[in-house]
Amino acid sequence: MDLPQEFRRRVRCDSAASRPQFTNSPTVIVMVGLPARGKTYISKKLTRYLNWIGVTTSVFNLGHYRREAVQYKNYEFFLPDNEEAMKIRRECASHALKDIASYFSKEQGQVAVFDATNTTRERRAIILSFAKEKGYKVFFVESICDDLNIVEENIMQVKVSSPDYVNADKEEVMEDFHKRIECYNQSYVPIDDVKDKNLSYIKIFNVGSRYLVNRVQDHIQSRIVYYLMNIHVTPRSIYLSRHGESELNLTGRIGGDSKLAPRGQEYARVLGRFMKDQTIKDLKVWTSHMRRTIQTAEALGVPYEQWKALNEIDAGVCEEMTYEEIQDTHPEEFAMRDQDKYRYRYPKGESYEDLVHRLEPVIMELERQENVLVICHQAVMRCLLAYFLDKNAGELPYLKCPLHTVLKLTPVAYGCQVESFFLNVEAVNTHRERPANVDVDRAPDEALVTVPDHL
Repeated sequence: MDLPQEFRRRVRCDSAASRPQFTNSPTVIVMVGLPARGKTYISKKLTRYLNWIGVTTSVFNLGHYRREAVQYKNYEFFLPDNEEAMKIRRECASHALKDIASYFSKEQGQVAVFDATNTTRERRAIILSFAKEKGYKVFFVESICDDLNIVEENIMQVKVSSPDYVNADKEEVMEDFHKRIECYNQSYVPIDDVKDKNLSYIKIFNVGSRYLVNRVQDHIQSRIVYYLMNIHVTPRSIYLSRHGESELNLTGRIGGDSKLAPRGQEYARVLGRFMKDQTIKDLKVWTSHMRRTIQTAEALGVPYEQWKALNEIDAGVCEEMTYEEIQDTHPEEFAMRDQDKYRYRYPKGESYEDLVHRLEPVIMELERQENVLVICHQAVMRCLLAYFLDKNAGELPYLKCPLHTVLKLTPVAYGCQVESFFLNVEAVNTHRERPANVDVDRAPDEALVTVPDHL
């Protein structure tokens, strides 16, 4: 039976109203610290996280502005007494701040990450004055590292491939960058716990061995602190897999809590052999509370942990229905979901946006852990994958996560390397692309044109 018109209208509006409002005024996150201390790594990860939870965030990297203004030659550009270079750097910083103001006013951004060295109190004072004039909040993130092994590793992994050193000899790069650090070191003034006691900040020591937090102002700053205190740089891999093919998969029915079909049981056994061949020490295995993921994990013959947060998206009144049945009984709902699949909420169920927020504790724990295999569901896997690959709300619901395929995610310097392994056990296709016609008055055949084949 069709839903009443007023209920359909409420469902449509609830989705937009559910968007998170974590901050009442724009926030500027200011990175502080010497070069090769992981500031850009932190800023990129933090931006990816904030965008994933629905806080519109963008990075303003001063190095990009500098490279547009002048071609880098050597460390002498950063000498404190190089007046011409200092003028260029001040102009670049001014342009960046103007772009931040435009981002907040014209693009309705919520958070701007100012990724610059900002090693002097005078430069930080300029930012504070700018923010006060505009009515922005400021939160400083200072990365302090006196472990020379970490610094050397960072230079080798990231700075050698920097646009400043295209086709340059590695030894020459190392020598120049060390001199560049020394240029900054001559004027570097860390945030002072007494003189700067009124500032809001977090200090991160040696890539997370210790933290110091001061004057957290609001919810968004609390979220930032919580996230930064959970990330680490230990080499690891995260394996994502859906459960084996289920009985409901065979008939094209969504949701439910069905058991594995015969090919799904075979996949579970093959997955066990695949993971054993990976020879991973202390591998953790996580599943949802649903039978198909638990049965898949049991075939591995290793301990596993169940997470209710990993349960598949709740399809509400559409649970265990085929797409054809949804189109037949709720055609307007079917069209509305195609119009905005990320924010659309199933009647009495969830949206992808809801699912992202349900999965935030999982992401936090994944950031804390080393090697983990997550056995989950299609919508859940899309949300997790979108976090690691920095996919936006429009892309997330259409990421391809086929059955009987393992994705190996290996975090690297500024991103994530992805390897896909199809384990040679055939399965039905459950991926449905967005149809061209998403109008509520479309014909049934147009609504169902992208529905995958099933029994």
